[in-house]
Amino acid sequence: MTFVRIGGLAHHVAVDGHGPVCVLSAGLGLGWFDWDPVVPLLAPHRTVVRFDRPGHGLSQGTTTPPSPAGEADRIAALLDALRLPGPVTVVGHSIAGFHAEAFARLHPDRTAALVLVDSSVEEHPRPGRLGWTVPAGTALTALGLPAALGPALRRLAVRPSPATALDRDASRRPFPPTPPAEVRRVYRTSRVWRGALRENASYGSVATALAALRHTRPLPPGLPVTVLAAPDGSARWEARQRALARRLGARYEAAEPSGHLVMRDDPGTLARVVLETGQEPA
Repeated sequence: MTFVRIGGLAHHVAVDGHGPVCVLSAGLGLGWFDWDPVVPLLAPHRTVVRFDRPGHGLSQGTTTPPSPAGEADRIAALLDALRLPGPVTVVGHSIAGFHAEAFARLHPDRTAALVLVDSSVEEHPRPGRLGWTVPAGTALTALGLPAALGPALRRLAVRPSPATALDRDASRRPFPPTPPAEVRRVYRTSRVWRGALRENASYGSVATALAALRHTRPLPPGLPVTVLAAPDGSARWEARQRALARRLGARYEAAEPSGHLVMRDDPGTLARVVLETGQEPA
């Protein structure tokens, strides 16, 4: 277990494997261990960096709202602290797709490839409001809900896709669940639920800022980009993911069958896409 200090906050990070670097950033409320199924598939070919954003996993919380630039700079500072200058393949899942794309736009010289995993998409974003997050987090803590219900809520949120669970291909079946001790360690804390509330409340503002960034900071010419979607039977979600791929000049691929947590439902496809999109091993 490793902690590095960025902007005065202790960030939890895990580094595995060897070779060119890829950075994995998970979605809202998730932790480093949600990438566990993918790491053994990538580590023989890549140096795999997983980290917890503030208030997530084991990282220290913050009162500062997230922004695309702030999260992009966080990844850059993390790589500096680990003495891994890059260029790197940056992989963002769900809301972290905003952060990964921002990194590629703001740190083009440090970006080898970009992979968006069932990324958040907002065609017409509007700024959100943060005001309710502090009282909501305080109320949850006062009621003792994180300690009492946190692990159970986590288990409900990360259930495997039913279609994946029934897949006859054993290599595509969901990875065993995260050890209960790790789930309790993380999700019994009010810090994690405050972090998730804050990111959720900032969602519209982050999407709006990224939309503006797209007009001023183009992606590096020729950057390999893949949008890996999990349509899970939704034609509308597939259309939106395909539109995102066209907007970014990216290759589109679908993980089927898979739910939103592609790293757990279909780690083989995700790992293959990362290896195919990123640079060749040295």
